[in-house]
Amino acid sequence: MTGKLIKLVFRLLSLLSLKNAQRLGRFLGSVAWRLDGRSVETTRKNLRACYPDLNDRDIESFGRDSLRETAATALEIPLMWEWPIERCLGLIREIEGEHLLEEYKEGKRGLLLLAPHLGNWELSGLFFASRYRMAALYSPPNQPGFEDYMKKVRSRSGSELVATDRRGIMRLFGILKEGGVVGILPDQTPRQESGEFAPFFGIPAVTMTLASKLIQKTGAKPLITYAQRLPDGRGFKMVIKEVEPGMESRDMTESLTALNRSVEKCIVEVPAQYQWEYKRFRRTAPGHNPVY
Repeated sequence: MTGKLIKLVFRLLSLLSLKNAQRLGRFLGSVAWRLDGRSVETTRKNLRACYPDLNDRDIESFGRDSLRETAATALEIPLMWEWPIERCLGLIREIEGEHLLEEYKEGKRGLLLLAPHLGNWELSGLFFASRYRMAALYSPPNQPGFEDYMKKVRSRSGSELVATDRRGIMRLFGILKEGGVVGILPDQTPRQESGEFAPFFGIPAVTMTLASKLIQKTGAKPLITYAQRLPDGRGFKMVIKEVEPGMESRDMTESLTALNRSVEKCIVEVPAQYQWEYKRFRRTAPGHNPVY
């Protein structure tokens, strides 16, 4: 699908209400589960690995709910990209942990926001970009002509998009040293040279070292955040939490372990809203059996 066609589809889908977009997404997720394709198989394998005590019936129910929620997220994205910012922010009904942001304002440290693939991460980005001078790391898409559109809609609230190259990474260090805000998706599998194995739900997973290095070299304050989807199309709850102890350690193994544990603790709050369709364990640690 070309960039122009994607933009047209997004603009048409943005005519839906939040409730109807979520309904359509969950319907498509249910259809996808019945078709039993690659995403379904990846979800099953992830859940069996991370929740070894669940029986097959529970795995099927959990997995179906997960794919429905992931599809709901996908149908929400055109709304987040095309609706006016004020309308998007009006979907936030509650903010948990807002006092942590007040503590950031009172200090002189930069703020590193860790936003895993949980709930609606596009809304999380809008929320923080509307409040702070913020930069967010992104990977350029493969679709021709789509990158300009994506950058335009994501930066309309003032957010600076930084590509995943050397120049972009150096820009993140500079922003944090100046006391700015940087957002990162901490649960993406990095390139081999940019990650190390650390436990995630008890399984060694290649984990990005960038977040830990940003903290170590800039003294930035790390927080973890996600926009939790509320029932019946009622909107979202923005959740902001402290990371687990050890994240700020200069010992990389300790820091990465705390990073993954921080993501885990958020996932267990709303497990179906995590993107279990992603191949988080695509690389296998020596001496361990492959998940896929």
